[in-house]
Amino acid sequence: MRFRSDPAAIRGSIAPLVTPFTADGALDEESLRALVGWQIEQGSHGISTGGSTGEPGAQSTEERVAAMRVVAAEVAGRVPFVPGTGSARLDETLALTEAAERLGADAVLVITPYYARPSQEALFRWYSAVAGEFPGLPIVVYNVPSRTAVDIAPETVGRLRRTHPNIVGIKETTKDFEHFSRVLHECGRDFLMWSGIELLCLPLLAIGGVGFVSAAANLAPAAVAEMYTAYVQGDRERALELHYALHPIADLLFVETNPAPAKHVLARWGRIASGCVRPPLITPTEAGMARIDVLLAQGKEIIR
Repeated sequence: MRFRSDPAAIRGSIAPLVTPFTADGALDEESLRALVGWQIEQGSHGISTGGSTGEPGAQSTEERVAAMRVVAAEVAGRVPFVPGTGSARLDETLALTEAAERLGADAVLVITPYYARPSQEALFRWYSAVAGEFPGLPIVVYNVPSRTAVDIAPETVGRLRRTHPNIVGIKETTKDFEHFSRVLHECGRDFLMWSGIELLCLPLLAIGGVGFVSAAANLAPAAVAEMYTAYVQGDRERALELHYALHPIADLLFVETNPAPAKHVLARWGRIASGCVRPPLITPTEAGMARIDVLLAQGKEIIR
């Protein structure tokens, strides 16, 4: 909560945690607490939960709030806490956002409503409803058209930014790099932008981004955080070394549907008790596990 009054301080690698489940599919609070501690020890600049990597669509609102409660308590103000609170339903989004505000979140990440494919005017009204309900809480728009089937236009983001002072930034998970630039041009270069595409994290910094919410931080948190730090401290060569060294990890994450590969690896490492993912996802197939092993070997130098 100590970063809520200064969202511009929320920078660098914001780790989007997997949500650990027990072997029978229940929320594994012990593993979740351990993940938070490990991420902070490894140098992650912030923590997020409830984003795409956290399987929010497979959890009830009550389970998502329970996970937020665990993470907020473990973070304890040491780094920014930016939970995902979006849903396909407005009432659920408002309930989750209210819980995040009460638990001390520094900002919230609100995904574009999925499946319905709303128009740009509908998206403006959706985000306006959330921002208007929580005027003291920084709101970060989460654009991930590959999962939601809707792409929020730069002009819509600009309109939201001009209308609602608490809409402070956007997480862009699109491979259209021109889109990144147009959003910043529309909203102003002081608008906060994070990349959710692993191999666009470093390039985004060059055009004014403030960091990344990269699933790669689940497996290589120190390397992802160092890539940001190296860049902002002027060591561009080291940042580039890490960018290219992270390629195998980025590929590993999507051998099969994220977050199944990451959970499989974390369970093998003993970081979480089980690699369980909830339906409709499945744990990696034999072919998938073989490919994961190859990519792990290729990326071993940056895994600590």
